[in-house]
Order: sequence, then C-alpha cells, then structure tokens
Amino acid sequence: MSSKLIGVGVGPGDPELVTVKGVNALRAADVVVVPVMAASDGTDGGERGRAEATVLHYVPQEKVLRVVFALNERSDHARREAAWDAAGERVAQLLRESGNVAFATIGDPNVYSTFTYLAQTIGELVPGVLIETVPGITAMQDLAARSGAVLTEGTEPLTLVPVTAGAAVLKDALAGPGTVVAYKFGRQAGEVAEALRETGRIEDAVWGSALGLESESIRPAAELDGTALPYLSTLIAPARRDGGRGGKL
Repeated sequence: MSSKLIGVGVGPGDPELVTVKGVNALRAADVVVVPVMAASDGTDGGERGRAEATVLHYVPQEKVLRVVFALNERSDHARREAAWDAAGERVAQLLRESGNVAFATIGDPNVYSTFTYLAQTIGELVPGVLIETVPGITAMQDLAARSGAVLTEGTEPLTLVPVTAGAAVLKDALAGPGTVVAYKFGRQAGEVAEALRETGRIEDAVWGSALGLESESIRPAAELDGTALPYLSTLIAPARRDGGRGGKL
C-alpha cells in the first residue's frame, strides 16, 4: 500500500472550527506533523503554534510531531531553502516508516500554506506517494462571521491580498471593485490605514487577530493609528454597496 500525506486545514485558531472530516483525518493518521518556527540557530524555537494547539484538542500529544519550518525566514533565501529541505526529508522518513501522515496547517492547506511547499518536496522524495488535502475554514470567513462583515454579494468580486507583497498591492486592489481582504498586514498597519483612507474604503473596514482565542481582538479599521499589530492580523474592506437589497444581482 502506498504512503499518504494529507494536508489538513484546522482553521484560524478556534478548535470548534475544525471540520468533522478534518478531525477524522487527524485521528486516522499514524503521525500528525505540526510546523514550528525555527530559532536563530535553526532548531525548534519551542513556541506552540496555533496549528499544534488546535490539533491537541483532538489527538494525544504522543501522536503529534513538531517539525521545524522556516516560517519566519524571508530575507535569507538559502537558510529558508535548507530548512524546507530538512523538513521535507523528515516527513519523507515518516511516510516510509508510518505510511499515513497528516500535516496540520492553520486556515486552508491550499491558501498561502506551508503545506504547498511540503507537498512539492515530498512528491519528489517519495515516488508514488498519495497527496490529499482537507479544506479548512479561513481567517477571512471567521472574521466575517464574528464581525458581521459580508464578504460578497451578487456579482461582486473578492480580492485576497497578502500585505507581505507590499502595501502598494493592497492599494491597487482597494481602488478596484468588490471586497478586499488583506492577510498578514500587522507589521504594516500604518501603511494599510493610509491606503484605506486614500481610497475611501476605511469607513466600513474591520480588522481582527487571534480569532477564537482568549487574546482575540476585532476592531474597526478607522481606529488604526499606525501601531504594529500581530503579524497574522486580517482585514476586510467590504465592497461599496449603495443599491439596497439585491442591488448587486
């Protein structure tokens, strides 16, 4: 029987937002891998991430394996590649030994996820491996539910922008139609607020961080004052809606 690697989306942090299919996949796996950030020397930094904290609501600690990924490395390309290669080799070894490995990722495994890079690496290292994904609830869905912001209506487009690509990319999106969602904007909160004001989109926009956790914060974007926010903060700038109910149909 061929080995299987399954990427499981475990949502943005609230353990109640893991799907039934996701829980079943985690419990059926021989090993559940969770990504952890590397310390300065490349070893396990020791911090428990959201994916690990969520997984531990459903599977015992002894089934969970922490594997170091360079999640926070953006400037040193060689160091990041070396970390990814080492993580891929570790997971490949698990697949050869155990056969059924789940990789837990916050949000969805096909939306800005480390799983994408792992799957590419494993496909090369383990010929014949079966790679699957289980979708997860995303931060934008959770923030919309908790804040009351409607993501889309009728024919409106939805644009998702990682602000790690630069605030200019966000500003271009805000100048267009439809709802704009910004991920990972916390360190550039001041630039994001400026872009919202310049495009006239700040009034209805909302941001949130640590959704579903004790430190959860959900606030109007109009209150942004340039203070840095948590890295994984999410922003929703709803579309302009002036046509009344069903106006965008």
